[in-house]
Amino acid sequence: MNPFNVLVRPILSEKSNDARESLSKYTFEVDIRASKEDVSYAIEKIYDVKVVGVRTLIQRDRLRRRGIHFIPAKKMKKAVVTLAEGAKLPVFEDQ
Repeated sequence: MNPFNVLVRPILSEKSNDARESLSKYTFEVDIRASKEDVSYAIEKIYDVKVVGVRTLIQRDRLRRRGIHFIPAKKMKKAVVTLAEGAKLPVFEDQ
């Protein structure tokens, strides 16, 4: 899998920001077909950092209500990436 197609977007929330600041863990939305090895390879190639661990989860789709209609939200896969000691990603440090 192409490393640039694996990562969809970074996830910025209070929980992910706390993990980033204290534990050096970064959260990304990734392609639903990507494996842990694909995510690790993509982070190392794109950002030139050492990845220590990757944890993934698939967030199930839920029904969203729009007026009288119920619309299923898309299924999403998240990856929590742990970096080596002292490593940082520039995409998160600009905020």
